[in-house]
Amino acid sequence: MSPDDTQKFITDQTAAARQLRAGFRWLGFEHELEREFRREQARTRLPHTRFNLYLVAVMTVVYSGLSTLVLPGPSSAIYVVQFGLLLPVVGMLLWVAHLKNGWRLYPRIAPLLAPVAGVAVAAVELKASQAGVQLLFSSLLLASIFTYYLLGLLFYQALRANVIVWAAYLAFGIVTGLPESYLIYNATVLLIANVVGATVAYGFETLVRTHFLEARMLSETAARDGLTGIYNRRRFNEHLETTWQHAQRDGVTLALLLIDIDFFKRFNDRHGHQAGDECLAGVAAALARAARRPLDFVARYGGEEFAVMLYDPSREYLREVANRIHANVAALGIAHGDSDVGQALTVSIGMALVAPTLERSAAGFVQLADEALYEAKADGRNRTKFSEVEYHELQTGSFRAARRGTSRSAARGTRLR
Repeated sequence: MSPDDTQKFITDQTAAARQLRAGFRWLGFEHELEREFRREQARTRLPHTRFNLYLVAVMTVVYSGLSTLVLPGPSSAIYVVQFGLLLPVVGMLLWVAHLKNGWRLYPRIAPLLAPVAGVAVAAVELKASQAGVQLLFSSLLLASIFTYYLLGLLFYQALRANVIVWAAYLAFGIVTGLPESYLIYNATVLLIANVVGATVAYGFETLVRTHFLEARMLSETAARDGLTGIYNRRRFNEHLETTWQHAQRDGVTLALLLIDIDFFKRFNDRHGHQAGDECLAGVAAALARAARRPLDFVARYGGEEFAVMLYDPSREYLREVANRIHANVAALGIAHGDSDVGQALTVSIGMALVAPTLERSAAGFVQLADEALYEAKADGRNRTKFSEVEYHELQTGSFRAARRGTSRSAARGTRLR
């Protein structure tokens, strides 16, 4: 497989590429990608949503004031709904939107309170209709628009809220005995407004989701090695840092496999650098095919070395991945005329499995796998070694979390022996 073919193969396997290729007709991504999309949307849209909520609050007060001009007399029920239900709902949404972790809470609370606010507006309109005022129906149309575009809801959340409001308006109108022609007319107008609003909202979210996938693919490209197409060393360091923290938080294990192509310098000297590039690309593709779970991570570590990081794997899965790597590399059938272990290209693998804690360091985790790789090479190559050395038995001391004056950059990026 040529380097260009390898890059295309690996790029096509990314979640964003798969999703763009498959499409998202029903506005939904695969599980992990959907979670990332919603998280990003919550963070980026919240400041705009806060401004919109202030606008909703002002509009509510203005409409409450206007209602006093058109209603024939005091209507305590309308004021109770406006000031006792509608404004408190808007105020609660504003309060949540201003919290430090509001970007986490708002997407959970807003879909629940939006239909409550909409039903409150419908109740105000129905009460006004009973009082002989037909002018407040516009407030229900505005509430529908706000729900689709200004409250920071995703399409299906906004659609669900508006369907609830439409059904509630129809039901309340029947129960309160509104004239049939008036009720049918208003319900139809509201339904048409929802069809138009939902169509535009659907198209807008489709564009937003497409932009998210394209931006993610651009980010993926910047984080990938130019020759092999898999992740580069910088992205590996970033992934190690964040994944180490996540594993500490979740109380799970991490596994790291360091893979080295056996006698690669001899391969280059004998077959040439062009063949060496094709060899690296082929091995990268073999690794990508061996580790295919959603959270499996494959990177070029440097030169002829590669890294595979596995999140919360079983020992059986570790052995399975290592065996697949050896089998996939063998299946490449790349001739190596100057190897001490055979006529075909082979790799050596050092493997470490740890449970990250505050007393341990990510740098030590890398060294543990590096020690295992050294043993595999010293023991004849073309094999896998699993390091079971406990941290406190290592002589370098680098396996303890940095405490006094040790730089974080060293903990992230330095290979220790």
